[in-house]
Amino acid sequence: MSSSTGAAAATEDGADPFDAGAGGILRQPKAVWATAGASVVAFMGIGLVDPILPSIAKGLQATPSQVSLLFTSYFLITAVAMLVTGFVSSRIGGRRTLLLGLAFVVVFAGLAGTSHSVAQLVGYRAGWGLGNALFVSTALAVIVGAAAGGSAAAILLYESALGLGMACGPLLGALLGNSSWRYPFFGTATLMAIGFLCITAFLKEQPRPARKTSLLDPVKALGHGGLASVAVSAFFYNYTFFTVLAFTPFVLNMTPYKSGAVFFGWGLLLAVFSVIVAPRMQERFGSLKVLGGSLVLLAADVAVLGYGDHTTAVVCTVLSGAFIGVNNTVYTELALGVSDAPRPVASAGYNFVRWFAAAAAPYLAPKIEEWSDIHLPFVVAAATALVGAFVVLVRRNALTHEAEELEPHHTAQDSVSVFAG
Repeated sequence: MSSSTGAAAATEDGADPFDAGAGGILRQPKAVWATAGASVVAFMGIGLVDPILPSIAKGLQATPSQVSLLFTSYFLITAVAMLVTGFVSSRIGGRRTLLLGLAFVVVFAGLAGTSHSVAQLVGYRAGWGLGNALFVSTALAVIVGAAAGGSAAAILLYESALGLGMACGPLLGALLGNSSWRYPFFGTATLMAIGFLCITAFLKEQPRPARKTSLLDPVKALGHGGLASVAVSAFFYNYTFFTVLAFTPFVLNMTPYKSGAVFFGWGLLLAVFSVIVAPRMQERFGSLKVLGGSLVLLAADVAVLGYGDHTTAVVCTVLSGAFIGVNNTVYTELALGVSDAPRPVASAGYNFVRWFAAAAAPYLAPKIEEWSDIHLPFVVAAATALVGAFVVLVRRNALTHEAEELEPHHTAQDSVSVFAG
């Protein structure tokens, strides 16, 4: 990582991860494609409710702050469950953990569509969050272990699934939610059931790690200064990210179709910039410069979003996807490469911290509006992005030099693999 952790990932195996001929991102085993495909649907569940938030509020006679609890319960359970995922997967295996997570999502997404009150819907989303945590964290480990092309191709494939899911989630929510806000939940349950069948058919049981993961291992991993710095910076960034995702639909106040189109454009930019643009920028400028610059630009974009007219707000919402895409890729690579902890453990500790911000932002943003005005939630979100950039600046040595020294260790880890041979 001469100038970046992520840039090193782009060439750590001596081959371009986009080079299909080198066993890159386009040439993968069926098991990897099945896992990545199910990951797309899992990430669709995050943005699925965006276009239908106003419809849910109207249908269940709820306020924006009450409806925002759909995100809060989901991510709060997801954050806590990160301490459990490694414990479970190291005992029952990666494949069974994936299937268990998918089963939870199928059941609770389906139940969410039957809700008759906000409290019911919030509760079912919490169960959904538990399933998503079990699936998503294990999916990353399976893809990193089984993907052809090394960890670089694996991370890009995972980020591709994230971006595609984020883009398609609002679109699916709009298409199905235009008739009824209940249909997107039933649609997600159906798609995840298909993912369950694909994992069952194509993914063989994976070798379990030699050492079982304890519930406290992810917390202990955060004792590493570099990983703790990434997690803290990502915490503040995620507050900004989920203010845009969860609060902006109420500000735009558009029909499900129009809101879905806006967030589809947002997700499309997120996918393109996370998979194609970010690695090239990292290679040229270095991960930390790219991350710091992207966070500052995101802060400016969110501030303009909060004070602009309706057209400006739409443009800034879509444009924020580009900065979020870059940030997601760099943060993921830093979290996986900066400490000496096994990658699944490091990922769990990192996600444990950052998802708390994803739980807080959807609840606090509408509350801040109630206490003040519609502009202040975006001022707060812009400020948290700047705090994230400040953490990166202050802790740049820990994020750079330690990752350089650990690169051979992680390369050896990848050759053995945590969940896949």
